[in-house]
Formats: sequence, structure tokens, C-alpha cells
Amino acid sequence: MASDILTSEEQHQLKRAGWLLMFVGLLSVAVGVIVLLKPSDSLVTLAVIAGIFILIDGAFDLVASFSHRTENRGLSAVVGVVSIVVGVLLIRHPIGGVLAVALLIGIWLIAAGVVRVVRAFDREHRAWNVAVGLLEAAAGIVIVSSPPISFATLALLVGLAFIVEGVGQFVLGWLLHGLHQVESTAHGAGARA
Repeated sequence: MASDILTSEEQHQLKRAGWLLMFVGLLSVAVGVIVLLKPSDSLVTLAVIAGIFILIDGAFDLVASFSHRTENRGLSAVVGVVSIVVGVLLIRHPIGGVLAVALLIGIWLIAAGVVRVVRAFDREHRAWNVAVGLLEAAAGIVIVSSPPISFATLALLVGLAFIVEGVGQFVLGWLLHGLHQVESTAHGAGARA
């Protein structure tokens, strides 16, 4: 029976994780849209917005690395630490040149993309995770390989990466929330029988 698979506490954690992923996904999409709509705003603003998101993403990866359910915990921890360092640097020291911001964001996108592709082979929805990982890594490679990249191009690539990442996180959260609903329904039906 499906209710025998997850305890009540596990169902509650699944529901919280689903809502959290949906929230972070919407936040990521919002940041991506803001970056795309305001590419002429100052580089400092972009650095701080990107830093906040990267810091939050890194914190989630680092926390997830301590869970026994997380596959590739070492990779998750490495990406979490790198993301936290990059996020803090971008927030505390918004860099005055497109080159430095581009390199930091490019390195982050490459690392996040490579780890997502590696992790994809140990989970469901492999094609989606591989596609998003390759897109992130490609965007990072484009940024790193062309240091004098224009601000508009940087804003476009970063905005699109945040939107794709956000949609992926929202969909995953929605699926987790749906799984929680199925488990709750099955649990309720089992109690009535």
C-alpha cells in the first residue's frame, strides 16, 4: 500500500520540500525576468541580485548534502560551498567591471551545470536535468570564454539561466506536492478501509 511507504512525518517533509522548491523556483523566475527587463541597470544591482540567489541556492545544496537521501552528497556539498562563496563575494563586494562579474557567474553556471548533468544519471527525469545542466554549462562557457562580453549579453544569459532553473525547481516542487497529495489520499483511504 502507498501509505506504508511514507510515514506521516515523511509526508509532511515532502509537502514542505515541495512548497519550498516552488517558492525558490518562482523567486528564480522573478530574478530572471527582472534581469531581462532591466539590462541597463547598474552592474552592482545585477551582482547583488545574482549573489543573493546564488547564496540561497548554495545554502540549499549544502543543507541537502547532509541528508542521507541526497545522492552524490559530496558533489552537492562542493557546489553548495562554491555557490555560497560566490554569492557572498557578489553581495559584499559588487564588482565594478563586467569582466569580474561575468567570470564569477560563468564559473558558477559551469559548476552548477556539470553537477546537474552528473546527478541526472542517478535520478528520475534524466532528460530534463541533463538539458538544464547542459544549458547552464553552455551559458557559463560562453561567458567565461568571452571576457569582454557586453552587459546586455550577460544579462540575457543570466536571466535565461535563472528562468530555466526556476521553472525546473517549480516543476519539481509541484511534482513533490502532487506526490504528497497522492500519499495523503492513499493514507486516508487506508484508514477508512
